[in-house]
Amino acid sequence: MHDQAAVSDLVLRPAKRADAEAIAALGEQAFIAKFAYLYTPEDLATFLAEAHAAEAVVAEIADHEMRICLAERDGVLVGFCKLVMACGWPEHLQGETAIELKQLYLDPALVGGGIGAVLMDWALAEARGYGADEMQLSVWSGNEGAQRFYTRYGFTKVADIEFWVGSQCDEEFLFAKVLN
Repeated sequence: MHDQAAVSDLVLRPAKRADAEAIAALGEQAFIAKFAYLYTPEDLATFLAEAHAAEAVVAEIADHEMRICLAERDGVLVGFCKLVMACGWPEHLQGETAIELKQLYLDPALVGGGIGAVLMDWALAEARGYGADEMQLSVWSGNEGAQRFYTRYGFTKVADIEFWVGSQCDEEFLFAKVLN
C-alpha cells in the first residue's frame, strides 16, 4: 500500500533505552504540529510532560507489554509506532485477543511520504505474529486525514470515546480492525 521507491532507504528496528530522548522529541514535535492549536498552553504543557517525556518513553521501552518500532533514514529517526499488546477498550472487543495501536507518529515534514504505511504494515504483521485477532486505536474526531489512512487499512469506527489533554476532553473515535 505504499511506494517502495519512496521508502526503500528506511530502516526499521526495535526501540532501545538510548532512543528515549529522540522518540520523546519526535512525539512532542509531531503532536504540537498537528494538535497544539486545540489546547491552552497549560493543558498542552501538562500533556506533553506526561505523554512525551523521555522518562515515560523509557518506561514504555522497558514494558514487556509494548512493542515500539522506529523508522530511520540515514540514522535519523523519522517515525515510530507503539503497540500495546493488550486490549485498550474491552467493552468494544470484537475478537478474542485485541491489541492497541497506541501511537503512529512521523516527522511532520514527511507525512504522506510512505513512512506511515511502512509502520502500519509492521504493526499489522506484529499483531498477527503475536496472535491478535483485532487491532484497536483511537483517533481524534477532527483528524480526517488519519481516519482516511486507517480506513484504507480496513479499520472502521466502532465507538465514540474520550481522550484527555490536560483538563480538556476531546471527542475521539475508536477504530478497530478484525485481523485475518
